[in-house]
Amino acid sequence: MNDTAASASVEQQISEDDWAAAMGEQTAAQSAPGPSVQPAEIFEQFAETDGQAQTPRGFDMIMDIPVALTVELGRTKISIRNLLQLAHGSVVELDGLAGEPMDVLINGTLIAQGEVVVVNDKFGIRLTDIITPQERIRKLNR
Repeated sequence: MNDTAASASVEQQISEDDWAAAMGEQTAAQSAPGPSVQPAEIFEQFAETDGQAQTPRGFDMIMDIPVALTVELGRTKISIRNLLQLAHGSVVELDGLAGEPMDVLINGTLIAQGEVVVVNDKFGIRLTDIITPQERIRKLNR
């Protein structure tokens, strides 16, 4: 293994350790005394046996299908004239407010909201609210 591959492997391990530590902090915060927050019963819970989750027949076929996860800070509309005037250092105003939860979209569909976290100079998102199927349908009717 050359020095570049070794340093990349060490950097990957450090990054994974930092994320594991962040997830451990989240677990500790969730198990801390005080009002406990239970996850919403949105999706069907599958029974577990011998450490293996039982999934509906044929469900395993779709487990490896990739989907595009997008975290959206905000949106705006801009004219082509203003778009062509953008230069290095230009600021584009978005409709999202500072401190407002970020939208999490899967293949363009809003599925959750969350807050940005930074671990070892990498961004992540901590989900704070999952959109139920009923809420998604209600938003379609608007």
